[in-house]
Amino acid sequence: MLEKLAELERVARQLEPDQGEREGMLDEVRDYAESFLTQLPTARAFTNDEGRSGFSNAPIDEAPTELITLLEFYKREVDTTGLNTTSSGQLGYIPGGGLFPSALGDYLADISNRYSGVSFAGPGAAEMELSLVGWMCRLVGYPDSAGGDLTSGGSMATLSALVTARDACNIGPGEIPTACVYLTGQAHHCIEKALQIAGLKDIRKRFVPMDERYRMDVTELQQLIDTDRDQGLKPWLVVASAGTTDTGAVDPIPEIARVAKQHDLWFHLDAAYGGFFLLCEEGRERLHGLNQADSIVLDPHKGLSLPYGSGAVLIKDVRLLAESNTYYADYMQDAKHPDSDPGAVSSPSDLSLELTRPFRGPRMWFPLKLFGLMPFRASLAEKIWLARYFHQELSKIEGFETGPDPDLSIVTYRYLPKGGDANAFNKRLLEAVLADGRIFITSTMIAGKYTLRLAVLNFRTHRETIDYLLELLQRKARELDNT
Repeated sequence: MLEKLAELERVARQLEPDQGEREGMLDEVRDYAESFLTQLPTARAFTNDEGRSGFSNAPIDEAPTELITLLEFYKREVDTTGLNTTSSGQLGYIPGGGLFPSALGDYLADISNRYSGVSFAGPGAAEMELSLVGWMCRLVGYPDSAGGDLTSGGSMATLSALVTARDACNIGPGEIPTACVYLTGQAHHCIEKALQIAGLKDIRKRFVPMDERYRMDVTELQQLIDTDRDQGLKPWLVVASAGTTDTGAVDPIPEIARVAKQHDLWFHLDAAYGGFFLLCEEGRERLHGLNQADSIVLDPHKGLSLPYGSGAVLIKDVRLLAESNTYYADYMQDAKHPDSDPGAVSSPSDLSLELTRPFRGPRMWFPLKLFGLMPFRASLAEKIWLARYFHQELSKIEGFETGPDPDLSIVTYRYLPKGGDANAFNKRLLEAVLADGRIFITSTMIAGKYTLRLAVLNFRTHRETIDYLLELLQRKARELDNT
């Protein structure tokens, strides 16, 4: 037995590189990372390279591989394919690109593998995450009774918020057939997905009409609620957006809040995209009344440019979030007493369906502390002004039709060709822009119209990129319209 243990130990110790080996690995990875960042200004924003089979031809097996070989493979199969989310030309999807100090924070979190879920096991890690949540609560204007959780993204944060709303309002199996949810056709799809996962798939969903700027019509909301009450139904939840994904529209939050309060509805606010614009004056001009919502979702991997996997749920009364996530296990008795108050909050896991969780705090804490808030405020204000600039300049180009003035940093637009199907033309225009490679934009359907989108949020995006897109759109539209 001792010989067996000794042999297994000899092989297992390969998992612990010595100092010299670690330094060599760090040098190679650092060189790779520096090369990646240095070439970003000239790198493609998008490469249409689906159907790759590199990983299927490189199976996991017993033999080790040199790190330099792995990095070359990674560059070829991962970093030069598809969408380059760190590029300044990434103007299609909303996440804003990875800050360098966030990578350092993730590195330290992974090296120490600190556990942030339970204060007993990681008091400093847990306190860091709870303090970051507290900062976000103050940002939206919540009272001291508020709290929340750092999540893997907006979808998980939304699920957590709606489960809390379900439990706080006692929406059980018997209430589902009569309970009503109010939202617009511009609400993010994660709302309906969360309802389904939370056991509320069959709840009545009322899609509230919108005004000409794609914002919820509060008069229509009031009428829908009144009609449902008259029919003996149970209005329960209203969902508004502080910046929709399709058009960037900000719903009239204070007016919706008044209706929700009047009818004792839970008011949930999706501020995943728009919430952090509260940091700048231009954003605060459009974002009013967030503190009146019962729950709010924010995505730091959008407005704060953190890496993917950075979301947050905020609940005005944190005890309700705790009550929906209460748990006890005998093996956890050293960390949590079985007779403890289910509404008490001492650890992030008290507020989350996750017990095992990554330490998400450092990726947010390091850049906020290292840079301070001023450059974040400036970057977010710049993105609003870039969207306004794009909207203004595109409106001057013959043939282009622009959507409403941007509330935040998303602009919708399309080209009206001399003849033929406009939807098909704009699809070809999108494909022409993507083929160029320097800029990545996306499309959506609005009232049956194939519509192009600009979503500017990457901290690396500045006016030169917008000017290039304006020139590219004009050139490609003319080429296509004259063929």
